[in-house]
Amino acid sequence: MPASYAYLGPEGTFTEVALRTLPEAATRELVPYVSVQSALDAVRSGEAEAAFVPIENSVEGGITTTLDELVSGRPLMIYREVLLSITFALLVRPGTRLSDIKTVTAHPAAQPQVRNWLKAHLPDAAWESAASNADGARLVQEGRYDAAFAGEFAAGPYGLEVLESDIHDAENAQTRFVLVGRPARPAAPTGADKTSVVIWQRDDHPGGLRDLLGEFATRGINLMLLQSRPTGAGIGHYCFCVDAEGHISDRRVAEALMGLKRICLKVRYLGSYPRAETTPKDVGALRPGTSDEEFVAAADWVARCQDGRF
Repeated sequence: MPASYAYLGPEGTFTEVALRTLPEAATRELVPYVSVQSALDAVRSGEAEAAFVPIENSVEGGITTTLDELVSGRPLMIYREVLLSITFALLVRPGTRLSDIKTVTAHPAAQPQVRNWLKAHLPDAAWESAASNADGARLVQEGRYDAAFAGEFAAGPYGLEVLESDIHDAENAQTRFVLVGRPARPAAPTGADKTSVVIWQRDDHPGGLRDLLGEFATRGINLMLLQSRPTGAGIGHYCFCVDAEGHISDRRVAEALMGLKRICLKVRYLGSYPRAETTPKDVGALRPGTSDEEFVAAADWVARCQDGRF
């Protein structure tokens, strides 16, 4: 039996479509799971080699279910990411008209992406959340709801019709998905990478977040995601999920992580991996003084000073 990849199911989710863009997915058994939590737990238990789950969208930011699992569960590591452009279709049972729709369903992350369309075309329809957009299609097939927002490709598997297509409130909306496995050595740097960490402050004090961000800023590292998540220790207690440009093998990134480790209560490394989308300006565009060569030269100068050779 081939190694398996778990993913947020059932069949027909955007997650499945994004997963199938990975070349290695063709050599794995792709197994749908009912939730992000169950897919990641399958990796933790050894039931699956890796899990593929959504982690961020361009409309609402980080997907909290996934972030919280990576923050609080047994450690896992991100190995790949995929960006997928998202547009929705309104799926209904055959013969359903727009005027017939009283209830609609989809994954909660879909609601902010279709809110204005819903207000304009179905202002009185009641919204109910589903475990995934494809699961919403299944619930419509079963007669639980009148319509579902999902990918147009989900209509066929569930015997539904596309009543409306190309639905989106924001142009060029995208969702980012990640391939998550058990901790191991990260892949070699590509020159266009991303490093993800979770950081917990040692104590709450004025300028605390500035101190954390300063570890990146002073080394010329651009942040691509910064999102706070509650720790569960009470109101006002947060940790911070961070995506930063660069790879842990880059001197500037390694030194930033060392700095965070010194000043933070805890740092969880979530991996260094190739960025899904780059442009020419993204590659090699380092601020002066932040290249590996300049870090090595600076360390060599300090060593010479210590030896009295300056």
